[in-house]
Amino acid sequence: MIKSLKFLGLLMLAYSFVPTAKAQQNFLNITNYRVYYGWAHNFPQDLLILRRFENNGRDYFLLINPQTLQTRVNESSFYSVKEMSLADTRVFFKNTPYEKAIAQAEKQSITIQDAGIERGMPSETGISLTADLCPSHKPLDRRLFTDMITEFKKVEKPAPIALSVSGLWMLKHTADIEWLKKLRDAGEIRFTWVNHSYNHRVSAKAPLRENFLLEPGTDMDYEVLATEKLMLKNGLTPSAFFRFPGLVSDQQVVFKVTDYGLIPIGSDAWLAKGQQAQNGSIVLIHGNGNEPVGVNDFIQLLRSKKRQIAQKQWLLYDLSSTVEDEEK
Repeated sequence: MIKSLKFLGLLMLAYSFVPTAKAQQNFLNITNYRVYYGWAHNFPQDLLILRRFENNGRDYFLLINPQTLQTRVNESSFYSVKEMSLADTRVFFKNTPYEKAIAQAEKQSITIQDAGIERGMPSETGISLTADLCPSHKPLDRRLFTDMITEFKKVEKPAPIALSVSGLWMLKHTADIEWLKKLRDAGEIRFTWVNHSYNHRVSAKAPLRENFLLEPGTDMDYEVLATEKLMLKNGLTPSAFFRFPGLVSDQQVVFKVTDYGLIPIGSDAWLAKGQQAQNGSIVLIHGNGNEPVGVNDFIQLLRSKKRQIAQKQWLLYDLSSTVEDEEK
């Protein structure tokens, strides 16, 4: 059982000399995009295959390192491959941080709101920052990113943030995506791209049990896979994480998400709702222009921690490298 999330710093397994599709590569002609599970091996690494697709006549995998939760896209020809069922992969990788995070999220699947992993270790001096990009006609709130760069440029560069992106937001914000990619390519910010569903439907009248992804008739294949395809088209590598719109789910839809190989993440500190960030919190704000109060609160939090940041006593943690097995 995973007892908590813990920052692993820069801990990574040694990378093999396998060419990796560049992060900025745009896959503009994706066909036959599908869920595909299996074991991919290229010494010394054992990776889990999550997806398979073709682009311009070449065959690709979306893979995850089950020890670090880092994802990558590579051509399938680089690996020795064994196709597996989902059940077989869960047995094969059962002792890895990735599989134990999946299991932990499933154990926290009953609540109607905020299911999944929602906080890290309280002993950690800092937070994991997540920002949701729900559909919006407003421009990206760029203050969030420029203030992060200003405060952390001397102590933590690139500064990490997990961005939960919806498909409809990406369709309307190509200029904002390009701006974010420039920050990434300049080494200013390290992004973890979290699947936030494609349509992000919401009703002001429907009860929670029939709202967001719980709306009757929701096509989960489209909500999950179309979002990943649009990420790849825009040069973004999908991560292993999924955030439910409105943080609303039920046990059935949580298991649907984990069946895609994704780890649901919640939050114990939605700033705009007055929830206070503690050490180890997974903080939630909205960077899509619809919730400036949350961004303001985060900027104030940064300013209040200015001295601790300068002394490296309060840092931002990379969500993709925080899971560690602490089972005794």
